[in-house]
Amino acid sequence: MSFLDCSCISHAQVQPMDIEERYEDTSHQFLSCDGSEYTLQGPAGGDDITGLSAEPAHYQLLSELGRGFHNLSLVSMARHIPTGQLVAVKQTNLDECTEEELLQLMNEILLSRLFRHSNLLTSRLVFSSCCQLWVLTPLMAYGSADTLLRTYFPDGMSESLIAYLLYGVLKALEYLHQMGYVHRGVKASHILLSGEGRVYLSGLHSVYSMMREGKRMRAVFDMPHHSPALLPWLSPELLRQDLHGYGVKSDIYSLGIVACELVSGRVPFQDMPPTQMLLQKLRGSHCCLLDVAPFPLGELGGLKVSRSGVDSGIGESVATGSLTHSATAPPADRPQSPGPKNHSATLHNLVQLCLQQQPERRPSASELLTHAFFKQVKRHTRDSFLSLMYPAVPLTSPEDPPVSSPPAPSCHSPASTTTDATEAVWDFS
Repeated sequence: MSFLDCSCISHAQVQPMDIEERYEDTSHQFLSCDGSEYTLQGPAGGDDITGLSAEPAHYQLLSELGRGFHNLSLVSMARHIPTGQLVAVKQTNLDECTEEELLQLMNEILLSRLFRHSNLLTSRLVFSSCCQLWVLTPLMAYGSADTLLRTYFPDGMSESLIAYLLYGVLKALEYLHQMGYVHRGVKASHILLSGEGRVYLSGLHSVYSMMREGKRMRAVFDMPHHSPALLPWLSPELLRQDLHGYGVKSDIYSLGIVACELVSGRVPFQDMPPTQMLLQKLRGSHCCLLDVAPFPLGELGGLKVSRSGVDSGIGESVATGSLTHSATAPPADRPQSPGPKNHSATLHNLVQLCLQQQPERRPSASELLTHAFFKQVKRHTRDSFLSLMYPAVPLTSPEDPPVSSPPAPSCHSPASTTTDATEAVWDFS
């Protein structure tokens, strides 16, 4: 049964969209550009779920991974019984959704069918059972970059791992921007890593089209939903909400914030109240790497970068605690004042370029892919990837009894219950 045919949403007015033809015609030019120089990023093995069945009885729910979509969706690790393949299953009770939430769900699913890129986490298999919407995605065995920071790298990641993750994100952003979309939600919790070593960008619910009546707009003015949680990553021009609007270069600013986040293990501006954070960004205050004192953006020309060029290394201490937090308040399980490190000149330059106050001065995603900082990425193999991830380990199938085996169709599911003790493996919102 198709999601669009479900009687639970028949009251929502939806305009028909010829999605299949659009993504088939526009995405093929991006599919061949990844394999030659970034071999671990192509879809293969356990990341391909297109051949799995759309029948709930064929899936055994093993363990709960987290919740999302205003706590209306329950995400579980599941096994496809006929093949034994592990996947992530997001179940949403459509009866509990408002009409606006139903339209948000439908928009995200339609975008998933429109986009086809090896570094975007899309929902290629969607079906319904009674009033339960099932959305299947590949299992992200290493979780999100945010989870890795909290659990294995509380003092920040090595520059090699940061380059590996950001390169995959840039490939996804290059695709989105050329398709005429701005992501507006680039942050560590939306950067996912599969057990095969493939980087994915998630968070399609925040994606916004810059196309109007077949023409690409220079700027848009829409404010993302749930923007208070996204404030640390949002660009000054997006927050300003003036007549100039914002464009795809807003995502480049967010990428610079993510780079600082991965380096230090903490989110820039996170210890500020939202109002102060907003003022700091609008005034041009500029976050930077921790081996350089904070400075206003006007002084970028005098930035003294690290002369050592030494990799910052991998923090091996382990932080425990809840994996959920408010982006505008400092989480208790992340270090608030990590010690200074020496960072390479290329990393300093990358952050400097991304965090320019004026959007037109920031490079595009395509230009950043040729930055010297990412030269190291093309040398990685499967073995070198595993060495980058140490001491992180991927999720495996639990030995405990499964959550269900297999589920019976019902409009009343565990998705409507609360699970405060559950720690989210990645951001499902």
